[in-house]
Amino acid sequence: MEANKRNILITGGCGFIGSHVVRLFVTKYPHYNIYNLDALTYAGNPANLEDIEQMSNYKLLVADIRNAEVLEQLFSEYNFDSVIHLAAESHVDRSITDPLAFVTTNVVGTVNLLHTAKKHWGTDFTNKLFYHISTDEVYGTLGESGFFTEETAYDPNSPYSASKASSDHFVRAYGETYKMPYVISNCSNNYGPNQFPEKLIPLFIQNCLDKKSLPVYGDGNYTRDWLYVIDHAIAIDTIFHKGKISETYNIGGFNEWKNIDLVRLLCKQVDQKLGNPEGTSEKLITFVTDRPGHDFRYAIDASKINAELGWKPSVTFEEGLSKTIDWYLSNRLWLEQVKSK
Repeated sequence: MEANKRNILITGGCGFIGSHVVRLFVTKYPHYNIYNLDALTYAGNPANLEDIEQMSNYKLLVADIRNAEVLEQLFSEYNFDSVIHLAAESHVDRSITDPLAFVTTNVVGTVNLLHTAKKHWGTDFTNKLFYHISTDEVYGTLGESGFFTEETAYDPNSPYSASKASSDHFVRAYGETYKMPYVISNCSNNYGPNQFPEKLIPLFIQNCLDKKSLPVYGDGNYTRDWLYVIDHAIAIDTIFHKGKISETYNIGGFNEWKNIDLVRLLCKQVDQKLGNPEGTSEKLITFVTDRPGHDFRYAIDASKINAELGWKPSVTFEEGLSKTIDWYLSNRLWLEQVKSK
């Protein structure tokens, strides 16, 4: 790693979204030193970055944001001038069964990062930035109409969304109290290559391949806005370089789908790509008991980031889903390896 370069810490960089952000920054900005801090939990996979692991401006740091002492050592050694914070527990179902894991990582881990950054940056915040990546789930749920904006009041309904809401508030508190420069973005549901197969789209692709049931919660009418992960990485790059300090930006894909319609489209595309008779995978759909506190609808108004920073998604959901299915069909060994990890 070269001296006299920007030293950017990206947390959770071996995870799904993080790996795409790390790859983009390492390849697009050779004049930056990119440090990827990841605890390598079940969802963190160094294989996601095999293609860049030998690049001279990239370094993997295996560490846990819950360990304040280790963060102190790393900030002292590498002199980070910016933090892009993605590391988090993110699966709603797991937060219902183990909420404390979400509190310790998403809340305590975030405060550890903030506190360590504040200590090392002191009162001179020239060319410093703490960029916190969050979720639209902090806003709670919508009815049949309306959209989340940056002014929507927080109303989290799951332990996961409550932990992310808390971390958002701590970032803003450090900005107000200590004048730490920050930006926050809240994104809609991500999908695309490298996503751990506990989430809906990769799980259902895998189940179609294995001819296992496709469990859909309730009546299947829960609605989500879907964001292709590579578009999200580009949005993060845009906000990091052009976003206004102390601002929040909502990032959405303008791709609102009911779960049951999404699953039927996925089944249709998988069958076409595998040469299956029409309807083969759709027969695997089963409706299961709803989960507690299930938000009915999420939908993001991403007009602010479009109007102020010029970002917009590059693909429709149909196009992004097709690219995603192609990736998983071409990387079945990756799927088997992460499942058996």
